[in-house]
Amino acid sequence: MTKSLEYFFSIGSPWSYIGFDALTELAANNDVVITPYLTTVVEENGGIFSRNRPEIRRAYGTRDLKRWARVRGKELRLENRPDLSDPTPASFFVIAANLDGQDWTGVARALQHAFWSDASDIGNPDVREAIITAAGFDGAALLRREADDDVQNKWSADRVHARDSGVFGFPTYVYDGEIYWGQDNLPFLERHLRGDRP
Repeated sequence: MTKSLEYFFSIGSPWSYIGFDALTELAANNDVVITPYLTTVVEENGGIFSRNRPEIRRAYGTRDLKRWARVRGKELRLENRPDLSDPTPASFFVIAANLDGQDWTGVARALQHAFWSDASDIGNPDVREAIITAAGFDGAALLRREADDDVQNKWSADRVHARDSGVFGFPTYVYDGEIYWGQDNLPFLERHLRGDRP
């Protein structure tokens, strides 16, 4: 029986990037359909942007990211990153791909890899178009879709849904009314998917 999972994430979240392939593999192995919701940290629910955390917590977070990147087989470029523009508009590519019935996971994967492994400036429209085109998608068409009403309306609605669902950070998975925050919670999610509801 096909199961439905709500997935809240951000292209600008390294934790979303680290856990992305593990999530899609889990979904494939457990007959799960993923419904994506993209937004930024939901501060009104207690989410805290990394830049607003104390230095000691940021330093620990960096170490933890590196540990998990090794576990997940991801190359993560955290030091010596150039000044990059806001990656938020890259979310519009993913939303447009999803709305148009395209492989939104492939679009998200390409953009996340470019931002977190290659330190590419995906906030730049020409850069993200080139990345997506190189990944085998119609980058020009997705770029044209960014400002369309349905894309922008979903972007706004995704934030409201995240807030109302109790989401504060990324990635967050919601299944059967249960919230799992963080890619390190994927084992608990999988147990739930297999019938062990907490």
